[in-house]
Amino acid sequence: MNTQCRLLLSLLFASGAAHAAPSIQSAGKLSFGDAQTLFVADWKGARIFALQVPAPTAAAGKPFNLRDVQAPIAKALGVAPAALRFEDLAVQPDSELAYVALTVRGAQGQGKPAIVSIDAAGKVKRLDLAKASDSAAITDAPTADVTFWRDLPQQTLTVTDMRYYQNKLYVAGLSNRSFASTLRVYDYPFSGKASATTVEMYHPVHNQIETRAPIRSMTVMTLGGEPTLVAAYTCTPLVTIPLKDLKDGAHIAARTVGELGWGSAPNGLVSFKVGDAEYALLVNSSRSADLLSATDLAGAAAAPGLNTPIEWPAKPYLGVKATMAPLSAVMRIDNLNPQLLLALRRSEAGGEMQLVSIPKGGYLRLSDFVNEYDFPDYRYPDGDKFRDFHKYARTIEGYPELAR
Repeated sequence: MNTQCRLLLSLLFASGAAHAAPSIQSAGKLSFGDAQTLFVADWKGARIFALQVPAPTAAAGKPFNLRDVQAPIAKALGVAPAALRFEDLAVQPDSELAYVALTVRGAQGQGKPAIVSIDAAGKVKRLDLAKASDSAAITDAPTADVTFWRDLPQQTLTVTDMRYYQNKLYVAGLSNRSFASTLRVYDYPFSGKASATTVEMYHPVHNQIETRAPIRSMTVMTLGGEPTLVAAYTCTPLVTIPLKDLKDGAHIAARTVGELGWGSAPNGLVSFKVGDAEYALLVNSSRSADLLSATDLAGAAAAPGLNTPIEWPAKPYLGVKATMAPLSAVMRIDNLNPQLLLALRRSEAGGEMQLVSIPKGGYLRLSDFVNEYDFPDYRYPDGDKFRDFHKYARTIEGYPELAR
């Protein structure tokens, strides 16, 4: 090969390298757009990726009872179970197939991203992260020189949650702006820079206006005829933000509609219908879940909002009322189908990561407990209001022989 040819090839290679598509450096939050588009938040690379996944097959209609998903995932990835850090969960629409984002930790503490799909039978498939079809930059991401609690990079909070609604991707997290708490909105297909709105809210536990701490979990609901973000922060104020208020460059005040209790972080917020009634369900890191009706949320969103502190610790709640739901061990949650939720949670006794179904309307798994109903000589009295639910729950939890 002569010198001129070598020079030409060198220039072509350099040009191709300069325009190479960015790769996924970390897999944090997940959210589905349509059934074949999975959005992946990459805090290390400061980008949002659109990953194309296989079209859904017919839903199997089977509940999840995977009491140790860590082992099959680790086997599929060729690593030890202890190397896995679980980041997020999203269920593919119309498929009842779970997608889980992970960080695979190496010997020196470095982490590599991975995303797997898992079905109810426990079959694990690794996604090829090189097949991301499109991406968009997060141009105002936090700087790399700030950490929390010594070794938690501020950049890990660049994206704290994502929701797709009517061809737009709503992204909560931090920015490098003076008001750090930010909501970004991307058109999809990606068409350029996101709009960015900074957000403040009144926090009744802390009795102050807060502009730094980001939204941690959110969902989109129609309240009073208005498409609205319902969102939760750490420690645990609940706010509403009409989507129409999110405008590029604006600074807005979210309406604080509830104070749900102190000393906990939101782990997930989903909305769904049970019969004709719509609900939002918030799962928390350090206490039971909060079930809120859309009717109550709409009423609270139409009111002026909270602006006075709670009487802590004697009266830790304020505003919209929530019903307790016994889901304190849940790390992430999503809708599996109209009847069931899907929960990623830790086993209390052994610490195994589980992927299990939980019935809407019940919000618990009977097999987590032993009580009066479980003794072999127990007989239900005529008309017992729990009998039919117990038969259903025991069957979907994998104990059909106990559905008596």
